[in-house]
Amino acid sequence: MLNTQPPPRRARPKAARRPADPPGLVARRIAVEALAAVLQRHAPLDETLDHLLAAATDLPERDRALARAVATAACRHLGTIRATLAARLAKGLPRNAGALEAILVAGAAQILLLDVPDHAAVDLSVQLAKADARAFPYAKLVNAVLRRVADDPTARAMPGTPASAADTPRWLYERWAAAYGATAAQAIAAAHACEPAVDVTVKADASAWAERLGGLLLPTGSIRLRERRPIPELPGYAEGAWWVQDAAAALPVRLLSPRPGERIADLCAAPGGKTAQLAAAAARVLAVDRSPERLARLEANMRRLGLTVETLAADLLALDGEPFDAVLLDAPCSATGTIRRHPDVAWTKREADITALATLQAKLLDKAASLVRPGGRLVYCTCSLEPEEGERQIESFLMRTPAFERQAVTAAEIGGLAEAITLHGELRTLPCHLPHAEPRLAGLDGFFAARLRRVW
Repeated sequence: MLNTQPPPRRARPKAARRPADPPGLVARRIAVEALAAVLQRHAPLDETLDHLLAAATDLPERDRALARAVATAACRHLGTIRATLAARLAKGLPRNAGALEAILVAGAAQILLLDVPDHAAVDLSVQLAKADARAFPYAKLVNAVLRRVADDPTARAMPGTPASAADTPRWLYERWAAAYGATAAQAIAAAHACEPAVDVTVKADASAWAERLGGLLLPTGSIRLRERRPIPELPGYAEGAWWVQDAAAALPVRLLSPRPGERIADLCAAPGGKTAQLAAAAARVLAVDRSPERLARLEANMRRLGLTVETLAADLLALDGEPFDAVLLDAPCSATGTIRRHPDVAWTKREADITALATLQAKLLDKAASLVRPGGRLVYCTCSLEPEEGERQIESFLMRTPAFERQAVTAAEIGGLAEAITLHGELRTLPCHLPHAEPRLAGLDGFFAARLRRVW
């Protein structure tokens, strides 16, 4: 008789349990992935970190902060770190070694710059190398080099070179020296060495809000926060009383002097700090940006702030319609004026980028000018330190556009910051302006702005 019963089920062997990642490994892995994207693909650090951290849904806030701190410190002092590593790599970095450089840079940043145990920085860097197929053969090298760094943490700067200059690509440093002089170039680079405080712009009553936020009221009218705390937890955020905006970024709208009821176009408007300033002055604002995603962020910011603006996702060069009383053009640029906040910019931009951007800026400036009514105002600005994107751009524009003239900026309009006014009456802030005894509370972004008037 055949046995129709199914054979007894064999017990499945238990799957080998994957050991949990040791504390801090995931944060360091994210930092290394972000650094590799910056070093190998010239990707923007903040966007890369945002993407990686969004995918790490279970990562505690402390580890998220650690990942940002490691990657940002590594970019801020990349030149010094590379020199420190090179002195301990007799044969240089191996080629085709995957994320090896990012692993070494992140490990050295932790040892030299962050308050983490040296052994954790070394051991977890070795684990990251072992987990990378191409870096795996060099895990022992990672261990040896980082231990040497840990044993001699003072050897940080290139021989005979100030640390501030070492942390700036040579081509960029030489451009600043040519434009502003050697002393200013060194001061700019030194300003980039310290992580800056957060600035905010308020709708009204800056003195009262400075006291409530425990901040420093700057002469330009912005408030600088003394303590670093989660922004959404601060008083006034949920009520929409203020928004984050560097002190220099708030100046172009002050130069435009928006008046209630004026029809004003804010071009290349996202993420919306300047849009908010215009709307808070009761102007009728059209905010234009070519990116629907960035414009959606702007609209969300306006909802929180309780401000009403009209938005348009469009290519500025195709924009047409009735002329405006005033136009603000915050043109796409190399962003070299924001290195103190975004240190990766120094390493992701190339000199060729400046030439290409200057060509685009000229086209955008001509288009913006066509949108201004006779007698109206135009403010052109960039967060760049490069003259091609600022002073030279305006010189060329005025030569080919006789209908416009400069309206000089006065020190009184910008909080008495006379050193930020050029010989032609334009605004040029440098990161070393606004000194303060506490380095973190000093400085502002590098900005250029010119105010123009259409005379016919």
